[in-house]
Amino acid sequence: MAQTEDSAVVGFTEAELQEPKVRPRWNKIGPGIVAAATGVGAADLVATLTAGSRYGYMLVWAVIVGVLMKILLVEGVGRYYLSTGKTIFQGWRTLGSWTSWYFGPYIVIWGIVYGATAMSSTALPLAALFPSIDLKVFAIAAGLLGLVLVWLDRYQLIEKLMMVLIGTMFVTVVLSAALALPNLTDILAGLIPQLPTEEDGMFYVLALAGGVGGTITLAAYGYWLREKGWNKPKWLRVMRYDNATAYILTGVFVFATLIMGAELLYAAGIAISAGDEGLLDVSTVLADRYGQTWSVVFLIGFFAASFSSLLGVWHGVSLMFADFWANFRRPADELDQDKAPTLKSKPARFYLLMVTFPTMALLFFDQPIFLILLYGTLGALFMPFLAITLLFLNNQKRYVPPQYRNRWFQNVFLSITAGVFIAVGVYELYEALAPLWS
Repeated sequence: MAQTEDSAVVGFTEAELQEPKVRPRWNKIGPGIVAAATGVGAADLVATLTAGSRYGYMLVWAVIVGVLMKILLVEGVGRYYLSTGKTIFQGWRTLGSWTSWYFGPYIVIWGIVYGATAMSSTALPLAALFPSIDLKVFAIAAGLLGLVLVWLDRYQLIEKLMMVLIGTMFVTVVLSAALALPNLTDILAGLIPQLPTEEDGMFYVLALAGGVGGTITLAAYGYWLREKGWNKPKWLRVMRYDNATAYILTGVFVFATLIMGAELLYAAGIAISAGDEGLLDVSTVLADRYGQTWSVVFLIGFFAASFSSLLGVWHGVSLMFADFWANFRRPADELDQDKAPTLKSKPARFYLLMVTFPTMALLFFDQPIFLILLYGTLGALFMPFLAITLLFLNNQKRYVPPQYRNRWFQNVFLSITAGVFIAVGVYELYEALAPLWS
């Protein structure tokens, strides 16, 4: 056990805590890319494009705030794992059994609804590129491909695929944005914080600052660190470099999407459809303005964004469910990283099959309203749940060695982040429950 001035901290030995930190290098990244690529999907692209189409560059500052928030949150997840040896779920268990009662139903309902959404989202650009083939065929094929790739349980393969996908996303969207010849003066003006005056303007501010790339997959970061082999305190500097690099790239990607909304849609007064179909509208605008080739380029990026999210969820959230199922009945003090099951475990395989096959039924029928209400309600609470619990977890004297606990400025920024996510959550909760009183 590692002895500190507070108590005997449960976790790594003193020798492990004092090991020289591994130096970051540009080629030592991976889990952050997986987390970032998983978190940014088609829905985030639509939200950003719509914000750009409504307000131009007014909300550039919100994109930057959003990136800083994601870096802060994911760093907190990674630091907790590397300093305690506990996964994020095992950390939540130390806060009480109430965390399991929230997280258990949420991860099941989220998986069922998200499974169908991810398959449909991946199929949309493929159906646009090959209109003679039914969208459901592409959707089912995407789900099965994700199942096979994750079932192999080869993290390095998943990481390399995610690198290719996020590279494709990045290049295609940035090139599409560059075509629009963004206005540098307007971009610089957008760095000054200002709020839209429209009634629903605050929603887009919150979506960019708190929502883009923000889901349960942020909490999966620690599981990807374990899969990578970064499982001791000596990897802390590498983790921070990996996390910051990934989310800065995500910020550039989101910023490029905002440029497209501002230059292609805002300037022309074009509105796009709600949902993922809005991205098909953008491909049509690109085809009309720059030719069919650029429409195809954008659709390829749309596919990469959607399939990377599907692949990451199939992989990371299956690991989270396995950890939950194996450990939610055990005393929190007995849990450590060695008791977190792998993808070969029965709970992980069960979840992987669940998000693939039962969810396919939702491709053929309207999604049940009760399930959607639960999904929206529990989902609105997750990011506030993550932000608030990290405040407690990374200040625990019993589990976290002093040198790895939050500093005062981290507590301040985490508190602000928690406040933003609570505001986002309240709005999303209202939207999720609106069918009950409308």
